[in-house]
Amino acid sequence: MTRSTGTRQSPRNKARTRATAGAGLLLLGTLLTGCGAEPGDIPLSEIRPDSPTATPSAAAGVVGAVAGSPAAAAHDGLIVSRAYTDASRSTSAIVTLSPDGTGQHQVTQPSDRTLDDRPDWSPDGTTIAFDRTDPRSGTARLWAVSATGDNAHQISQLCDTSAATADCANEDERAPAFSPDGKQLAFSRSWGTLDTGGAMQTQYSDLYLMSPDGTDVQRLTFLTNDKPYSGTVSNPSWSPDGKQLTFEYRTGATGQPANSRAIYVVGVDGTGLRQLTPWELRAGDRASWSPDGTQILFTTYPAGRDNAPGGGIYTVHPDGTAIGALTPAPSDATYGTAAYAPDGKSVVFAQAPAGADADLYTMRPDGTGVARLTNSPAQGLSRPAWGTADVPAAQAQAPQTARPEATASASASASSPASAEATPTEALGEPEIEDDELDDN
Repeated sequence: MTRSTGTRQSPRNKARTRATAGAGLLLLGTLLTGCGAEPGDIPLSEIRPDSPTATPSAAAGVVGAVAGSPAAAAHDGLIVSRAYTDASRSTSAIVTLSPDGTGQHQVTQPSDRTLDDRPDWSPDGTTIAFDRTDPRSGTARLWAVSATGDNAHQISQLCDTSAATADCANEDERAPAFSPDGKQLAFSRSWGTLDTGGAMQTQYSDLYLMSPDGTDVQRLTFLTNDKPYSGTVSNPSWSPDGKQLTFEYRTGATGQPANSRAIYVVGVDGTGLRQLTPWELRAGDRASWSPDGTQILFTTYPAGRDNAPGGGIYTVHPDGTAIGALTPAPSDATYGTAAYAPDGKSVVFAQAPAGADADLYTMRPDGTGVARLTNSPAQGLSRPAWGTADVPAAQAQAPQTARPEATASASASASSPASAEATPTEALGEPEIEDDELDDN
């Protein structure tokens, strides 16, 4: 694909500057295949619901690490997470761990300065989908790997890399999410050009669907085509019945409202687009549906800047009502992705206490019984997802030695500039635009 010769930012900085002006998300009611389709327009600003008032749950208490809490009760499924593998936090891998926090296993072996992120389990627990950011270009592609760490391979390449077309320039594919039946992957795709100052800005950004093998690609949502740089769509999550998807919509500096984000829901046929959370909450990241489909879990970020204390973990009904806080508000902690356990009896989430690095915690669905799951601040564990299948016996016996995977970026790793060292809260990987979650989304 063709790319501007302007000065490039690091992958982390590029991700943080993707979403800019405007809030002009449009939706096409039917699925279209391929690149460059033109939408029929319904601006998000015209379908915003009344903004409900978010009130803390009566059960919300001080978020402290309570060892042996009932929230840490045994579950069958493994937790998957993103973890940094070097002191400069320029390289991240996908790891799995047991629900009690033990038995951590590094599943992917990225080359130097490669960022593996946003993992999700297949329903049968055999495969993990994730996105991998190339250290040379800062662009991401979708990958898959077995739960044992074998057969890591790229599954997405929507555009011919030699194509000189506008809809392939600076293309990103991120945040894969398996459908409940395992037959589809939802993901976000962004593409655009560099501005004259060399800062990456997302020109267009939408949700797509495809088969897990990378075929049958369908575009689900549309941004305003005549208003580029209008915002970023990211972090899809499926309803338990497979009929709806939640996603994050993030506006830019000149958006209405500026520099905000909200959770939306849309049908898998492209209809029924609705805003679930008010702009004031600045809700973002990958939402998580309760197994019975009655609650949606999400994270908020304080006004002013990302990766700062003051946000929290909330729930909302699928119709947008009954927003409630599970964690104290206001808080001096910074929160990242939160996800329900397969049985709905626990929640795993990323948290960075004031002045500290991120780790994984669990709590009950009502916000009580908080327990610290990991104590590995150097890893900056974040973006957890809870699987449904038992750990394969082969995984328990898998060697922990690094086995660098063959990637297009491997040959360029040594010459790539080092990323700036992350701050404590950046370890969470904030639900960024194209992101770095509690650090990019």
